[in-house]
Amino acid sequence: MSSDLAGVWEVALSDGVHRIEFEHGTTTGKRVIYVDAKEVLRRDWMFKLVGKETFSVGQADTKATINIDAVSGFAYEYTLEINGKSLKQYMENRSKVTSTWLLNLDGIDCRVVLEKDTMDIWCNGEKIETAGEFVDDGTETHFSLGDHSCCVKAVSSGKRRDGIIHTLLVDGTEVAECTE
Repeated sequence: MSSDLAGVWEVALSDGVHRIEFEHGTTTGKRVIYVDAKEVLRRDWMFKLVGKETFSVGQADTKATINIDAVSGFAYEYTLEINGKSLKQYMENRSKVTSTWLLNLDGIDCRVVLEKDTMDIWCNGEKIETAGEFVDDGTETHFSLGDHSCCVKAVSSGKRRDGIIHTLLVDGTEVAECTE
C-alpha cells in the first residue's frame, strides 16, 4: 500500500466480509482498487481526477462502484456503491433479505448466512448443501457443519410487520442472530 490510500470499506456479502481499499494518486492520476488485499483494478496517468470505477466483489461477482467527486479545490470525496445503492442503503436492505449468525464450532469461527429469498445457506464463504421440508408451523432447512446437525426454522410471527422469523438450531440449541 502506498500513501495514496483514499478509502477503506468493509462489505458483508453472503460469502463473507470483504475489505475494499482504494488508492487515488491525485498528482499522478493513479487509481488502484484492492479487494481482500488482492489488486483488482489499476489505472495509471488518469488526467481526469473525478469519475467512477466499477469492479466485482465476492464469489457472486457483486457489482461495486467507487465514485470520485471533487468537493473543493483539490479535496475529493469517495463513496462506495454496491449493486447501484449506497453502502448504507445496501446494508440496510441486506439486513432485510439475509439473516446472519456467528458461532464457534469445534474451535472454528463460523459465519452462517441465510439468503431469505432463495433459502440458500452459506458458511465461511461456501454455499452449503441443504434439504428443506415443510413442517406443521413453517419450514425447516437442514444441513451439516462438520459433525454438527443444523437447521434453520422459518415460522410466521403472526404479525404482518414482522413477517417470518428465522431461527438457527445447532444440535438442537438455538443460536442468537447477529447484526452486521
